[in-house]
Amino acid sequence: MDSLGSPITTIRPNIIEFGIGTAGKLGKWAAEKGYHRTLVISDAFNASRIDALAIQGEVAVFGDVTPEPDISNLDRVLSAANATRAELIVGFGGGSAMDLAKLASVLAGSPQSLREVVGPNKVQGPRKVALAQVPTTSGTGSEAGIRALVTDPETMSKLAVESVHMLADIAVIDPALTFTVPPRTTAATGVDAMAHCVEAFTNRKAHPMIDIYAIEGTRLVGKYLARAVRDGADAEARAGLSLASLYGGFCLGPVNTAGGHALAYPLGTRWHVAHGAANALIFPHVLAFNTPSVPAKTKAVMEALGHPASDEAKSVFAAAYEFCAELGIEMKLSGLGVPESGLDQMANDAFAIRRLLDNNPRDLTRDDIRSIYGAAF
Repeated sequence: MDSLGSPITTIRPNIIEFGIGTAGKLGKWAAEKGYHRTLVISDAFNASRIDALAIQGEVAVFGDVTPEPDISNLDRVLSAANATRAELIVGFGGGSAMDLAKLASVLAGSPQSLREVVGPNKVQGPRKVALAQVPTTSGTGSEAGIRALVTDPETMSKLAVESVHMLADIAVIDPALTFTVPPRTTAATGVDAMAHCVEAFTNRKAHPMIDIYAIEGTRLVGKYLARAVRDGADAEARAGLSLASLYGGFCLGPVNTAGGHALAYPLGTRWHVAHGAANALIFPHVLAFNTPSVPAKTKAVMEALGHPASDEAKSVFAAAYEFCAELGIEMKLSGLGVPESGLDQMANDAFAIRRLLDNNPRDLTRDDIRSIYGAAF
């Protein structure tokens, strides 16, 4: 872990526009590129404000993205993309909208099916359409990455696709678009952004090239998240969280997340807990569990969050739990409607997510996972 000479590959959108009031730059870019037919993929709320993007020409909108989208939601998006013959696809919303936009950009009109591209580097490229990403929350960092997730309703598991062909041509991050995000969602998505950074920072694949983004993203959340929860129109705080989310996205491609996200996924797939809320609840438990394996980095995380440096698991748990709870986040599984009878199956589900668990700095057995769920219940 953390070898300066270890090989690493970083890939980012060619153009990243960042700052208050930048949303309309997407329309200018698209016009300069000569795109006349655009499909915007969004949830119902953001579908009502696509004028902010200033896109010219024929603009079709798929405005029915669901939280934790499943295969059927993707199929409807693909139907819309095929029907519009879009030259440009725009993901406009949270991670769900942006992930579906990625998949639509490579699967619409393609002979490949979703099942054929699940896993790393299976998409046949190059893609035939342009892709733009415009986040409206500060959490997933999906605008900067090459992974997309969709739920298989039969197995209740996440299907993960990774491909350089899903990299956006342009990402436009306008913090003003996040002003309307409610306090609870702001809190949960902010902790999700932090979890991306912390899990990459403490990862078995951690690398100094990524650590700089990971620890700064953590510091930004520690400084600005509570402010944004208190006042959603705090422009500086919103910008700080948008940058933290982007930095978290930078972490995902070359390093990715680890045990925290593996344990959080079954909450979403089986019990429809929002991704950010699931990660926030799990975060203190896995951070404390990993502390003996990464004591120095855990100290750095605590300091970045504004808490005294510690490498003692109990105090790490207490501080991380307090950080999340003070934001108004529900920190008990029972409070999120998860039944105690479901914990065993959740432990089985999480233990099977080897692509993330194998990154964790400390081995998580199936019994360890079940114990964490029990403590979180």
